[in-house]
Amino acid sequence: MPRKPRLQAPDVLYHVTTRGVEKRDIFAGARSYLAFLEILAQTVSRYGWICHSYCLMKNHYHLAVETPQANISAGMQFLKGEHASWFNATYGREGTLYERRFRDTIAEDESYVAELSRYLVLNPVRAGFEPHPEDWRWSSYNATIGLVARPRFLSVEPTLDIFGGGRVAAARFAKFVEEGRLLSD
Repeated sequence: MPRKPRLQAPDVLYHVTTRGVEKRDIFAGARSYLAFLEILAQTVSRYGWICHSYCLMKNHYHLAVETPQANISAGMQFLKGEHASWFNATYGREGTLYERRFRDTIAEDESYVAELSRYLVLNPVRAGFEPHPEDWRWSSYNATIGLVARPRFLSVEPTLDIFGGGRVAAARFAKFVEEGRLLSD
């Protein structure tokens, strides 16, 4: 049975995720996380995406990206292909790195976007990697709340605008995330 065509439209916010073949790791330490973030920066620039948030785990990643142009598939093909080529060349492996095409969900309203922003940054906590989201270096959380410099490809304003914008928005977002962390304990 053929796959359903993917909805691609301009100005859509997608939650996209993909993971390693057979649930294998797609990151092998700091060097590979940093290389992926550089490829993500290239993808955001090349395809005109607006990256709201991200979380890189060991065998998968999550992105919240807005596509002013209807190009989520082309951008994801580039991102996954460039990352797989880099990973395979760097670690001397061959073959498929990712298990299937990426999964996507369209964020249709502000409450979903708020929950998505919390869900992404709580992934490492729920997986037991770290007790607090600020301890996981490979997500957008610390940049969103102002603990580290914002990567050039990350647009934190759309997330912070949901929490009122301005100087207090980062604190409100941090509180919202902490409430979610406590609920998952």
